[in-house]
Amino acid sequence: MLDFNQNENQRMIAEMIRDFGAKEITPFRKDWDDRSHFPIDLFKKLGELGLMGVLIPTEYGGSGFGYLEYVTAIVELSKLDPSIGLSMAAHNSLCSGHIMMFGNEEQKKKYLPKLATCEWLGAWGLTEPNTGSDAGNMRTVAKKEGDSWIINGAKNFITHGVSGDVAVVIARTGEIGDSHGMTAFIVERGTSGFKGGRKEDKLGMRASETAEMLFDDCIVHESQVLGEVGDGFIQSMKILDGGRISIAALGQGIAEGALEASIQYSKERHQFNKPISSFQGISFKLADMATQVEASSLLIFKAADLKNRGEKVTLAGAQAKYFSSEVAVSVSNDAVQIFGGYGFTKDYPVEKFYRDSKLCTIGEGTSEIQKMVIAREILK
Repeated sequence: MLDFNQNENQRMIAEMIRDFGAKEITPFRKDWDDRSHFPIDLFKKLGELGLMGVLIPTEYGGSGFGYLEYVTAIVELSKLDPSIGLSMAAHNSLCSGHIMMFGNEEQKKKYLPKLATCEWLGAWGLTEPNTGSDAGNMRTVAKKEGDSWIINGAKNFITHGVSGDVAVVIARTGEIGDSHGMTAFIVERGTSGFKGGRKEDKLGMRASETAEMLFDDCIVHESQVLGEVGDGFIQSMKILDGGRISIAALGQGIAEGALEASIQYSKERHQFNKPISSFQGISFKLADMATQVEASSLLIFKAADLKNRGEKVTLAGAQAKYFSSEVAVSVSNDAVQIFGGYGFTKDYPVEKFYRDSKLCTIGEGTSEIQKMVIAREILK
């Protein structure tokens, strides 16, 4: 039987984040956004709460939860500040997730405990300046020399590209365009030839650090290879299947936050001696928003349930990511409209939801790429 109720762990996580966020996030989010400030100390606190290792097994110092709890955590954080939800998700599903899924036992024991507590912040490098969706044409190259690999190239649009303590980096070790010609490496900050580059000045998600990672004769020992040489691209596609659920949850949090703010405002704002919620133009808009939010949630938790059961999530993850990200944009746009002139100011949170929402249709595969994935899966 389907159970649409939150389990006890989900309720506990949601309540914990709401209490924590009221003190540690909400009072500071405008300042972080205005200054494009990445509050790294906040993530250390989230690590103490177990939120930076939600999916990591307890034997490696993590919380040992599944995808239902993980999605709930991202949604609740993103309702408070989507930037925080984004960084938390990237740390968990990309860097930690890649090591957890494809690392050997020695690598897991070395890195996962530090990532689970956020003693070390994680980054993940696939995208390059000239290869976004076309990852097969990446120009970052790793060449074998003795028992080491020498990496040269650059990655961009990388979450925690400057502040990350450890990064999973995909580099080409074979021919251009060969899906078995790329390899994943674990690279620690401080490794010779590896440094962060320019930090992006973004439209939204401004409190989540996005930056370049630069490699200039970066020497990495062969023990830092994740899985088999040549499997990096295949690994990445599997990681992105789960990562799309993360971005879907991020969009869901944005949509829920915008909807909740709109409902409250529509009851408080009076025009012609009536709350604007009593006008059909507003109430019907809220009805549409609420229905989209509910449908998005069902797609996301279906994908999360499949992931928990170890089933293939390529189709479900792409559908959830595509629909949720478009809903986040639509609902936050409607929220700004409901707030009217005030929605265009920084005095209310909906303009930030509006700006932040657009990233969801771009990051970890654009909406157009999701359509390609969905079409490919249903036409098999």
